[in-house]
Amino acid sequence: MWTEAFLRYIRYEKNYSAHTVLSYGKDLDEFADYLAHEAEGTKPEAAHRDHVRNWAASLMEAGDTPRTVARKLSALRTFYNFLIKKSVIGETPMRDVALPKAPKPLPVFVRPDEMNMLLDEKVADDDFPALRDKLIITLLYMTGIRRAELVGLRDADVDTQACQLKVTGKRNKQRIVPFGAELREAIEAYRRARRASVGNDSPAFFVKNDGEPLYPGFVYRLVTGRLGEVTTLTHRSPHVLRHTFASAMLNNGAELNSVKELLGHQSLASTQVYTHITFEELKNSYKQAHPRASKKGGFYGN
Repeated sequence: MWTEAFLRYIRYEKNYSAHTVLSYGKDLDEFADYLAHEAEGTKPEAAHRDHVRNWAASLMEAGDTPRTVARKLSALRTFYNFLIKKSVIGETPMRDVALPKAPKPLPVFVRPDEMNMLLDEKVADDDFPALRDKLIITLLYMTGIRRAELVGLRDADVDTQACQLKVTGKRNKQRIVPFGAELREAIEAYRRARRASVGNDSPAFFVKNDGEPLYPGFVYRLVTGRLGEVTTLTHRSPHVLRHTFASAMLNNGAELNSVKELLGHQSLASTQVYTHITFEELKNSYKQAHPRASKKGGFYGN
């Protein structure tokens, strides 16, 4: 009863994505199954702290990664906060339950010279599929938007007069993302080819060859394939282009808060992970900034 009410609450009142709701539902079902077999049928709303800790330990013993266990515990935490809000329980069993820490690898990104190989590729003005595919790569790299945000773009959201996108992000939060003249020209060329090839019937900005809206898998396969042509990175995805956008902005002097707003992050901590720079960029910065870095040696060197 309370699980279903909770899932409706986060979906329709908190605007969680359908994917998140499905994941939370599976996590709660898994916890309920654990209680049924290991805690004499205790209901989730009657569970206490030791139940939660023992479940987390059993997940780790079964081979779940710290990241996966932390996600499942986060689902429980949100569920029990809901029960407190509804006065079903007076205290959360999640109090003093620490989330397992997972190592945080630095985001990978594509080098500028590799991106230029894709962005400088010549495409015929009447080749609709090629113009669309190149624009997908260009838009992800030049704006940093997420794959879901790109797929969800409506034609009315793309304003070439003001050079800006109206992007609908997580939890239906909207933001405005500016772009430059190069992207504006690419958008206008795509629209001309789209009009000639499939017409203007769809309200979606990006469409397939048959005029139907794109879907996430299409974008993923396209980006993975094209990045594979220019980079040796083992991880290639639309999100890598988001990393690449953020890295390029910060490495070229953008303020951290500005990048945070462009990416649609709620917390500055989410953006700070992009403040890494490559070793070569670090060396170049040192050579340009330090007054003695480029000075030739005297008696002790050349």
